Amino acid sequence: MDRFIVTYRIVADDDADARARAQAIALEDTVEIPPDTVPNGYIKDTIVGRVDDVSAIGAGVWIAKIGYHIDAVGRELPQLLNVILGNASILQGVKAIDLTPNADLRARFSGARFGVDGLRKLTGRTQGGYVCPVIKPQGSSAETLAQLCYLTAAAGADIIKEDHGLANQDAAPFKERVRACAAAVARANQERAGRGDPSRALYFANIGGHSDQVRDLAYYAKDAGASGVLLIPGLFGFDAMNRLAQDPDFGLPIMAHPSHLGPYVLSPDHGYGHGMLFGQLMRLAGADISVFPNFGGRFGFSQSECLEIVKSCKTGDGIGPSILPSPGGGMSIDRLPDMLANYGQDCVYLLGGSLLRFGTDIGDAIRDMRTALSAEPNG
Repeated sequence: MDRFIVTYRIVADDDADARARAQAIALEDTVEIPPDTVPNGYIKDTIVGRVDDVSAIGAGVWIAKIGYHIDAVGRELPQLLNVILGNASILQGVKAIDLTPNADLRARFSGARFGVDGLRKLTGRTQGGYVCPVIKPQGSSAETLAQLCYLTAAAGADIIKEDHGLANQDAAPFKERVRACAAAVARANQERAGRGDPSRALYFANIGGHSDQVRDLAYYAKDAGASGVLLIPGLFGFDAMNRLAQDPDFGLPIMAHPSHLGPYVLSPDHGYGHGMLFGQLMRLAGADISVFPNFGGRFGFSQSECLEIVKSCKTGDGIGPSILPSPGGGMSIDRLPDMLANYGQDCVYLLGGSLLRFGTDIGDAIRDMRTALSAEPNG
């Protein structure tokens, strides 16, 4: 296959209008000039997007498949995203819903560094869903947050994720907080090892600061003892995440948070499909774990949309290794059996605010989570 394929959902008046819109997308996302001005030869034959198929699916909606050549992309992720949606994101009634990579795309974009198998090795958790408490709320001191890290890690949590709202506020400045939390998790891991526990907790520090500080802050977190980082591509950009994932000297797993990305998926007629954004693009950009709102929570994603995300994270035909989906958003322990049945063992299960109700007994809640997520696989 000489081109990778992007599938679009197009709202149109009739078949002719749908085909015209597809042709417009192919031009807008590549050369951005009128069709009668496209030079013959290399530009027309290779650079311009090629409309492969336009099919009606009813109710004024068509599905268009457009092929793009790797030469239109070059070697950087921002331009790949520009080709995938770019100017088409400004057109009415256009939504990118699927990406079919080819060998050229796979050769230039390697995806996640660790993925599903790598996280199993890092945590030592050979089976069962991952227990992931969210350390919060903002406004807490670094000492208070570190104590939560210790209590949850000592009780058997797999991934200790900072809340995405913990940035660089005065209450718990980034560097002070990361040092304290990393030390707390390290102490808990030593105690677990002393009890003969072969698994260990990974502490993911949330990267705050300015966009030009992402790399330095990520390296600071690593040097301070963090086991991974949480990054918000909706704020810092997908390329910031990709640069870290591709950096051979960094070498820590990355968890991607969906903050600020809601407008990209919430409209049925614009933006991206849920699976494409939170599965395919997160995976392409190098996330090892992709956080998204679970159905039945406070954000309104449907069950089918969530399962679409999980499928895109795990499918064998994506870019790079399969990655771990991570549903959360208003979840509680009693929801875990249902979540496990839907998402299976290769999944990071987030619980945040509901765990705080347990106070100093939060370790009991972590152990209850472990029991629920160590059941026989259902998915």
